[in-house]
Amino acid sequence: MSSADDHENLSKEEREARDKADRTREREEQAALPYTWTQLLGEVDITVPVPKGTRARDLAVVIAKKKLSVGLKGQDKILDGELCMDIKVEESAWTVEDNQSVLIHLEKVNKERWWENVLTHHPKIDTSKIEPGNSKLSDLDGETRGMVEKMMFDNQQKQMGKPTSDELKKMEVSLRTSQANLIISQLNVDKALKKFQAAHPEMDFSKAKIS
Repeated sequence: MSSADDHENLSKEEREARDKADRTREREEQAALPYTWTQLLGEVDITVPVPKGTRARDLAVVIAKKKLSVGLKGQDKILDGELCMDIKVEESAWTVEDNQSVLIHLEKVNKERWWENVLTHHPKIDTSKIEPGNSKLSDLDGETRGMVEKMMFDNQQKQMGKPTSDELKKMEVSLRTSQANLIISQLNVDKALKKFQAAHPEMDFSKAKIS
């Protein structure tokens, strides 16, 4: 049985208790990372604390399509690994703020998915719980807003073990196809019956039932 099924079978109180425990665990895991991060649908921003007085020339920073590395020259890396998803290198950048923080901006290639983590070997967040604030949502253009709302709906459906919007659409198309095939089949039966009646005018079909 999937975790979604398990969640669905819990009582309201049990679900709330599990969600609270999951949020606490997630906060603790994220707080233990050597950086903090936030994301929008199309970008990720990371803040990496470094010793006070650090200058850009003291740092070794590598931003690649699928890799991120940050550290002080001659020392162990602060973070180093494979990115959760591909980024647009030419639209990503980093800078030093107040000589004590490295600010990194990453532009996502796929702007239709939330990241579960920054580096693949780091703890994941539950993206089904991401809900952009109403004010931010209303600021988006129609197409982007529709995409975000679709993602939120799909995440909620997956959480409950129910079909996503794409799966519902496929089910609707399949149902319409079945109905169309049934109508065509019935028309073929009617056509065959009329042909048989014409060939046998001596027979009485007034009480015949066709199913």
